[in-house]
Amino acid sequence: MFDTIRKHQKILQLVLMLFIVPSFVLFGISSYSGFLDKETDLVKVNGKPITAQEVDNTAKRQAERVGGNSQIAQTLQFRQAILNELLQQRILGFAVVDLRLQVGKEALIKSLQNIPQIRALYRQDGSFDDARFKQLLANNGLNEEQFYASQAFDLKITQLINSVARTEIGSPKISEIVSTLYETERQIQALSFSAKDYLGKVNPSQDELETFYKANAKLFESPDYVDVEYIVLKADPKEDAKVFSEKADQFANLTYDQSDSLKPAADKLRLSVQTQKGMTRSGPPGVSRDHPLANPKVIQSLFGDDAVKNRRNIEAVQTSPGVFVSARVITFHPAQVLPYKEVSAEVKRQVSQRAAEKLAVAAAAERFASLEKDPKNNSGFGGPFWVSRNKPANLVGPALDDVMSINPSKFPAVISVNNPGVGVTIYRVDQVRQPSGTDAKVHKAQAQQIQALAAQSEFAGFMSYWRDAANVKVINPLKPISSGAGS
Repeated sequence: MFDTIRKHQKILQLVLMLFIVPSFVLFGISSYSGFLDKETDLVKVNGKPITAQEVDNTAKRQAERVGGNSQIAQTLQFRQAILNELLQQRILGFAVVDLRLQVGKEALIKSLQNIPQIRALYRQDGSFDDARFKQLLANNGLNEEQFYASQAFDLKITQLINSVARTEIGSPKISEIVSTLYETERQIQALSFSAKDYLGKVNPSQDELETFYKANAKLFESPDYVDVEYIVLKADPKEDAKVFSEKADQFANLTYDQSDSLKPAADKLRLSVQTQKGMTRSGPPGVSRDHPLANPKVIQSLFGDDAVKNRRNIEAVQTSPGVFVSARVITFHPAQVLPYKEVSAEVKRQVSQRAAEKLAVAAAAERFASLEKDPKNNSGFGGPFWVSRNKPANLVGPALDDVMSINPSKFPAVISVNNPGVGVTIYRVDQVRQPSGTDAKVHKAQAQQIQALAAQSEFAGFMSYWRDAANVKVINPLKPISSGAGS
């Protein structure tokens, strides 16, 4: 397995942030074992389950640790993220045990001294406050043996991931070759066949327009929209922060617990219930971007099943510092096909555009066939210009790939690139060159990107291997708390 671990250091800091969470703060050593009834088992790793109760308890602790609202810990999305994190920890824990990794005493002491809570226990004279240390452990439900064991275990996991993440391409020459390929320039000319240039040659009949309208009714739907009512809690600049925090908790709890109406929360906190009509998935019309209902999370929640079908209040959302909002759907207006008379101009525009595009494509195909026989003929093409992968000019996607993949031995050569909805562009490629100067900073950045991609691929392969080795089995899907899972 360790044939895949390279010698050169490249630490994936984001990977470590995602997967290594100090157990002193979040997990206890007991999180690596324990059983509950099978109906609560979600995933088994090496025969040991991760349960719904464990996920719920961890989600609650995590939300409290970061100062989040208690309701967040009950959402399916948050709990799923916690389950994924627990699963990663279990798989890594299995790998540590299976490989029989060890941690030296000095490394453990150094790791402990990096924990802010532990550092704070050292007095000014350098002595360690053992009494406060034991109290800190007790507050977290740990004794010294459990704490040291969990820290040693986490340190082994960290060292394991670091060893996998120390990876890069075997030879710097490969990175240099890639950079050279990105710098290589090719001289091209372009000849466009645009649909707009053929619009004057099309004149669809009324029958064609009506037939298109009937066959493509979805194109002429008005979007679904909702009429909503909402309440907003705003902090008073003169208000004590603790007082407002208590109000915010009340706001969240009342709107969640009494989800069939905003009135209880409005009455309790003396807020006015406001209304907004015609709110689409793009947001409410005619409001500023900082309007509470313009918040993406609020919009998404208002178009969710719970809000639309069950008419429940959405969970309180903090849209900006000191501003919380909750809302509920009063009326849902589904999407509907607009009458032909209202969209006749748009129907004609679309039919004409499509017909013009067909003419443009046909003309381009005829010219391309001619150029393939005589690629030296550059009549009608625009002026020549140089492009590279580093400097693609206006070429994107397939156009750039096609231009850069032509074998120089075939120059001059032509390629045809379709631009759906626009037309066709023919490119003529006749020269290749290497720029005289190179940018060392660009080379370095590209090398780092290549190494990072290799490291990510390495880590993904590593986790896949140990997932199989640990015999990971999904037992039950994680369910919303309202369904009774984990409660």
